[in-house]
Amino acid sequence: MAKKILMIEDNPNLSETVSDIFETEGYEVVMAADGSEGLRKVKEDEPDLLILDIMLPDMDGIEVCRYLRADPKTARLPIIMLTARALPEEQKIGFETGADDYLAKPVDPSELLTRVKALFFFADCAQEGQKILDFIPTFTKEIFNVRA
Repeated sequence: MAKKILMIEDNPNLSETVSDIFETEGYEVVMAADGSEGLRKVKEDEPDLLILDIMLPDMDGIEVCRYLRADPKTARLPIIMLTARALPEEQKIGFETGADDYLAKPVDPSELLTRVKALFFFADCAQEGQKILDFIPTFTKEIFNVRA
């Protein structure tokens, strides 16, 4: 079964571009255009990972992230913040709020794809109870296609 990614982004052009990239890689992609719709889709669609803009209509991404981290059902959902806010102080807030990764727009699609694959890999290993040092060689091989 394909991993499901929810993207909460109010820019339809970016949403479409990212969706095309991930669907080509075999992921299922669900879209939401604002924070409230995104929270509703998290509950309905149960995504495996969230790509979250910060500057959204009605509820910003920081508030969405806080809400998800406070709920035991979604507290461990991998979250990548993808935003135009690139200052170190803003990144710090994103990580303190609970983001697992933080990327500034514009982003290279291959970098975003690599970050998503890495988060899925780490989440899968954590579910299997593996220690970080035990799976670094496998991670390196699978994500970067190199010999460890």
